[in-house]
Amino acid sequence: MDAPFDPADQPTGILMTLSPLVGRVLAPNPSPFTYTGTQSYLVGTDDLAVIDPGPAEPAHLDALTSAIAGRKVVAILCTHTHRDHSPAAQPLGEATGAPIIGCAPLTLDDDGPRADAAFDASYRPDRVLADGERLTGEGWTLEAVATPGHTSNHLCFALPEEKALFTGDHVMGWSTSVISPPDGDMTAYMRSMQRLADRDDAIYYPAHGEPVDNPQRLVRGMMGHRKQREGQIIRYLTRNGASGIPDMVSEMYRGIDPRLHGAAGRSVLAHLIDLDQRGMAGPLGDGRWQMR
Repeated sequence: MDAPFDPADQPTGILMTLSPLVGRVLAPNPSPFTYTGTQSYLVGTDDLAVIDPGPAEPAHLDALTSAIAGRKVVAILCTHTHRDHSPAAQPLGEATGAPIIGCAPLTLDDDGPRADAAFDASYRPDRVLADGERLTGEGWTLEAVATPGHTSNHLCFALPEEKALFTGDHVMGWSTSVISPPDGDMTAYMRSMQRLADRDDAIYYPAHGEPVDNPQRLVRGMMGHRKQREGQIIRYLTRNGASGIPDMVSEMYRGIDPRLHGAAGRSVLAHLIDLDQRGMAGPLGDGRWQMR
């Protein structure tokens, strides 16, 4: 019998070639929220872009330096500024001389449940990419695709030479993304998901989880999942009347790891805020919500 899959027992610090233009190095930061850890991508052959350099852990920085192997780094790009994605940008930039390019800086007090997702206050980009802006290197192009929702500053990066999209945390290869207010926004997330559903990318490279080779089907499924969750919330409040989020989570997320209940509550709150904005539900001021 095969041993059960253990996200913490995956090979870190090794350059894995995924395509002629894409390599991947896994950071040693597995958790219930990061799965096997943050995946940093190297794009290019003779000159490189590094996407989501990850946590500023010495072992991971050494692994990235080894994978770069003396080649020129044109840019270090970050999809967003949660602490498992961007802190290594500054030391890697100092080591390689490469500029930090990509998402806008964003620092908020995060009252969510996951310490690893606090915003990276050290992130200082040399250039912020607007939606549709491009970077080029020898044989490759990266185009910014604005995808707010998981965070307001989230970008994906398209690689048109391979019809690939680096999706950060917007679409992951193992789980749906946590949408945690006040910065996480369910309305924006669903709009961004529809944008991806309308694209013709052939493969996704997420920051967590394996590559996705039928991305539109996954996106449609994730959108359907969110609509189902919204329906659950509406039915719960209609049946039970005014209720608090912990009670909703206990019923709607039966069987999940209890360590994820806090994150589930944030996503429920994001749904409730979206329903409030649409005039369908509202808060009572005592932590409870009700249908209007």
